Amino acid sequence: MKPIRLIFFFMLIWTIAGMNPLLAANPSKSAEEKVATVNGIDISRKDYDREIKLYADRMARDGRPLNEQQTKIVGDRILDRMIETELLYQESRKKGVQIEPAAIETQFSEIKQRFGSEEEFSKAIDQMNMTEVGIRNQIERGLAINELVKTRIADKIKITEEESQKFYSAHPELFKQPAQVKASHILVKVEQGADEGKKTAARSKIEKLQMRLKKGEDFATLAQENSEGPSASKGGDLGYFKRGSMVKPFEEAAFALEVNQVSGVVETMFGYHLIKVFDKKPEQQLAYAQVKGELQEHLK
Repeated sequence: MKPIRLIFFFMLIWTIAGMNPLLAANPSKSAEEKVATVNGIDISRKDYDREIKLYADRMARDGRPLNEQQTKIVGDRILDRMIETELLYQESRKKGVQIEPAAIETQFSEIKQRFGSEEEFSKAIDQMNMTEVGIRNQIERGLAINELVKTRIADKIKITEEESQKFYSAHPELFKQPAQVKASHILVKVEQGADEGKKTAARSKIEKLQMRLKKGEDFATLAQENSEGPSASKGGDLGYFKRGSMVKPFEEAAFALEVNQVSGVVETMFGYHLIKVFDKKPEQQLAYAQVKGELQEHLK
């Protein structure tokens, strides 16, 4: 079962925080055109186009590119979500919900920390035609809606033990935890479109690191000192992840490894990787006691 949260995670924040490649935005020529008006507040074509592109890019990276019909369906759903979000935000304003600047800065800092440097973060938001002010606004809106739902709606709803147990029993497929691996990696970046000389240099660098690992050097230390990915400061640690969370070549290599085994050189759109798996969890059925809290929140 996927984690159930009250917080509204906007597609923008999902993409920034996910460490996936951020492709250059391609807004419509009619970027200033509005696609809807909600109580006098316009939803711009630019924002709408960006949301669709972010979703389409995520699907393409997962090997599931959208066709024209699917894009139309997704576009309709995204517009509905944007309208619903605007209505909820307006209601939060009417109810006097106030978000402390410190709460916004905490979430903003958490997003930035997913990147290896200030330069990488700035590049990512530039490619999305966003600004730091825009991201802070998105965070503030999400927190305001979350507070509205939690204090004005969710806290007033009571779910009985009988109701939650009945739902659990009726939907066992929702409470399967997929197989996961806990892995670290060392990345040597290759920019998309790099010439053969740069690719050769990057390949040589990763192969030298591979030889050092074979001679017994510590993986985490080598990652911290040499990896060019956001996880370098943590010794390359990516934590636990399931299938569908990483780009396909990386995912296939990681799930094929045994615990404490190091991969060969793995090539992805990011560059060249060395992967080490530290733990594996098989698919399992979560017990009712494990999901009770989140399930009751979901039923609310």
